[in-house]
Amino acid sequence: MQVPHKAFVVVADGRKMLFFRNEGDAEHPNLTIERVREQDNPPDRDQASDRPGRSFASFSPGRSAYEETDFHQLEEDRFAAETADLLKKRALRNDFDKLIVIAPPKTLGELRKAYHKEVSARIIGELDKDLTGHPVDEIEKALVAAG
Repeated sequence: MQVPHKAFVVVADGRKMLFFRNEGDAEHPNLTIERVREQDNPPDRDQASDRPGRSFASFSPGRSAYEETDFHQLEEDRFAAETADLLKKRALRNDFDKLIVIAPPKTLGELRKAYHKEVSARIIGELDKDLTGHPVDEIEKALVAAG
């Protein structure tokens, strides 16, 4: 994948977002960190308080359990929406012209739902991988390999 000079690269998952700027050229990216944000999101078992509720139907013999809420996933989705909102604010300030987004498939889907049209218009590439825990040189190699 070509990463133009000064392109904005966002690496995100449901807990961490990394904002980079390419200070290198298209063939040899040199990503420099502009912003890092991480949130604590414990596993769902540590966030849920009870078993799911039950419903008793008056028209049939039996009961059913309500589907249990996955608080961990809800928080990851909210964090993706927050990432998309930060991208919108930066796009409206013209902080970047070209954007590449790297995120796991689930997070990428949540980001796409929340993109503002100004963000969507600036996306030149997406990579569906979880690279938030990788060093910068591995992120650069993944971008080059994706081309």
